[in-house]
Amino acid sequence: MSAFIEHSTITCPECGHQSTDEMPTNACQWFYDCKGCGAVLKPKAGDCCVYCSYGDVKCPPIQEGSACCG
Repeated sequence: MSAFIEHSTITCPECGHQSTDEMPTNACQWFYDCKGCGAVLKPKAGDCCVYCSYGDVKCPPIQEGSACCG
């Protein structure tokens, strides 16, 4: 049973489009194509993945107290 939240809603900083997606549990997601405007999102400096930068929930490894995904 998961001790973490598996879904996160990403908000595009370019157009404001929001999309709720299931996060990978065993790898970082470094790129994300916005489903609204097509912008390619990359993690902000200091973040390990796009969910940590633009999501309403941090990625599973960060939720569990790891330093980074992968």
